[in-house]
Amino acid sequence: MQNEEVQAVQLGRRARPPHRRHGHVVSSFFLLNSHFPVILPVLKYGHPALRQKGERVGAITPKIKQLIMDMLETMYAAKGIGLAAQQVGENIQLTVIDVRGVADRPSTLELHGQPASVEGFMPLVLINPGITPTGAPVAGPEGCLSFPEIYADVSRPATAQVAALDARGHAVSFHCGGLLARVAQHETDHLHGILYIDRMSRETKAELKPQLEALQKSTKAALAHKPRPPVF
Repeated sequence: MQNEEVQAVQLGRRARPPHRRHGHVVSSFFLLNSHFPVILPVLKYGHPALRQKGERVGAITPKIKQLIMDMLETMYAAKGIGLAAQQVGENIQLTVIDVRGVADRPSTLELHGQPASVEGFMPLVLINPGITPTGAPVAGPEGCLSFPEIYADVSRPATAQVAALDARGHAVSFHCGGLLARVAQHETDHLHGILYIDRMSRETKAELKPQLEALQKSTKAALAHKPRPPVF
């Protein structure tokens, strides 16, 4: 999910936090992995990988740990607040989220039925997430890193219960509201090949049709001219 300066009033924007602010989960990965994170290309609308349903993650392998680090690095570099594995070409159920610093669109969090600090819960790594909506639908502005400069209102439940595995493979469950609930639903949709344009009203999607068609055409043209690997 995207944060953009031109939409500051609606979407908020926060600077990329340094690694020392990533939290204990991410910091531990630097000790466990020999490779530093890299910024991955974010796939754009029109790439077939965005429509793939992700496979469930069975074990937290070194490759998965490295992917988590790379996805966080990529998300921060793009000034996003969420990124799904499909957006970087990986067909698995894994997403990363960090809503810290978005003051104009607050989030709420409950752990074990008690209010908890959203800031202290970030960054959030969700593996094989399941979401149960618990609130009435509310319209709100959304963007997406796979749809540069394309924003629109999307209606989603205002609150949700989330169950997943964290970066270490431990079960995590929480109730969230506000921006965090919206981002969690947006990113989980990605893991099932569902895009935010699929949640837009018919009228909104019709208004965006020229932009969407132009982006899709550009993506497909780039794919058509991509060099093929040699065959031995």
